[in-house]
Amino acid sequence: QVQLVESGGGLVQAGGSLRVSCAASGYTYSMGWFRQAPGKEREGVAAIRSGRGLRSYEYADSVKGRFTISRDTDKNTLYLQMNSLKPEDTAMYYCAAALGWASLNSDSYPYWGQGTQVTVSS
Repeated sequence: QVQLVESGGGLVQAGGSLRVSCAASGYTYSMGWFRQAPGKEREGVAAIRSGRGLRSYEYADSVKGRFTISRDTDKNTLYLQMNSLKPEDTAMYYCAAALGWASLNSDSYPYWGQGTQVTVSS
């Protein structure tokens, strides 16, 4: 059983930066960040797959060039560095994990954290 605990959300002004973290217990191959704004569907933000010395990344078009996903395998922690934040980035951000390869699709991830709120003011 994989457990995920997010942290680091908060309130930031537009143009600012924020880093959210996700501490994981247990082995995972794919990890991702998803977000859901009120009244909207959950959308994939970024994913990372790591194993056997190889890593692959995937980003939503809306965050490319602004967000960076990374993973510290020693600490078993996932990060999302968010720069140049926009009000439309406001959402609950969720960490997700899978034991195998997973695309940036929420249906591919069986394990989820409780979420951390990110609010970007204009």
